[in-house]
Parts: sequence; structure tokens; C-alpha cells
Amino acid sequence: MDEEFTPLDCLLSTGSQKICLVILNQPLEERFFHVLWSKAVIRACADGGANHLYRLMDGQQERFLPDYISGDFDSIKPDVRAFYSEKNCRLIETADQDLTDFTKCLDIMVDEIKKRQVQVDTIVILGGLAGRFDQIMATVETLFHAQKMTELPVVVIQGSSLALLLREGRQYRLSVNTGLEGSWCSLVPVGGPCVTTTSGLKWNLDNTVLDFGKLVSTSNTYEDCIDEQGRKPVTITTDRPLLWSMGIKKL
Repeated sequence: MDEEFTPLDCLLSTGSQKICLVILNQPLEERFFHVLWSKAVIRACADGGANHLYRLMDGQQERFLPDYISGDFDSIKPDVRAFYSEKNCRLIETADQDLTDFTKCLDIMVDEIKKRQVQVDTIVILGGLAGRFDQIMATVETLFHAQKMTELPVVVIQGSSLALLLREGRQYRLSVNTGLEGSWCSLVPVGGPCVTTTSGLKWNLDNTVLDFGKLVSTSNTYEDCIDEQGRKPVTITTDRPLLWSMGIKKL
């Protein structure tokens, strides 16, 4: 099955993707926040993510109310919780300790999309790629859960990085010509060995096994532009889930 996707379309004010937005419990940057917020048809915070939304929107909190906040509520500050409760934001307590607040929030988001019958192209996650290493790995693990929850692509964005877990058995055609792409990209076999073929990269793979302890395609980049049309799309096929990550250009 072929799948065409523009990972950074969600960050373009002129982009065509309809998105849902989940804010995690990590510092928010204003750089892309307003574009993502304005484009999102459903907006949510995972527990302490509400603290960062509240802080970023200092003095304007009433204009930026999430549709729901979910979690075990061990991270959200009492005053922040009280504020959003008074503004009639739904607070959904999810006590299951076997799953992260991110995983549980994403599961609720998928149900919300179905209930509301809204058209959505991408679920965007803000946060999850910085700070504690174990929490970064938990973010990646949630992307595996996500593939069982929904067919929608789930992209994680923080700072100058984007991560997307590619599904097995598909040929991806990723457009990397938005002007926001940084210089680097990578393919990491986080779930086990992957037989991978690519085009459009400086160092392509040809039915190559990616595996920890053998070969991992980090610090890759794109083919040089040969005409005014810009970069060629990157094509990727893999027989197992494979983590694509890419840089976002610093303005």
C-alpha cells in the first residue's frame, strides 16, 4: 500500500492537513503553537501539559481552552486544574498506571474523533522528545500503541525535531519540500530488525537490514536539489515498524 504524506505540512499556515492536537507535560514553545492551535479541530492536554499551556498563554488563558484534559492528575497544578474546571473544560481522570498519560490521552482523542465524526488527517503531539531519556522512550512506545488505535499518522514535534513511526508493509512517499525541513533525517529500527529500501536520501538503503548492533541510519540527509522544483520526495519501504525522524529548520 502506498502512502503519501508531508510530515511538516501541519506547521504551515497554508498547509492542507486537518489536525488534532495533544499537548504533553513538557515546556511549550510559542514558535509553532499558534499555527497548530488554530488548525486543530480537537485540542487536548495530557495531565501536566495543562500547566505549560496555562503558563504560555499568560493573561490570555480564556482564549485557549482545551477540549479536555486527561490523566491521573498527579502533575497538573491545583490552581491550573481549578481554572480549567471553572471554564467547563472536561477533566477526564485515567488512573491506569500501566499506560502513560500520553497513551491514555491519545486513546481518548481517537474516540473523540469517532464520536464527533470530524475529518482529521493527522494527530499532532507537542512535546515528548526532550528531557528525561526514559520519557522519550515512553513517547516512542506510545507510537506503537497508536498504530493499534488508529490509521491516522501520529507525529511528535518538539524543538527542532519531528518523529513519525512508519507502518510495516507500506511504501511511503514523504514530501520534504515545504521549506521547513532541517538538514538531517534518520531511520531507526526501534522495534526490531527492519528490511528497508529508500530513495531520495544521500545515503539510500537497498533491501538493507537495519538493526541495533549492526546498522542504524542516523545523521542521514536528503539528495541534493538538482532543479528549481526542490527536493525529491523520500520513499521508504519497511517490513517492520520503523521510526522516521527529521530536523525542523531553525528560523
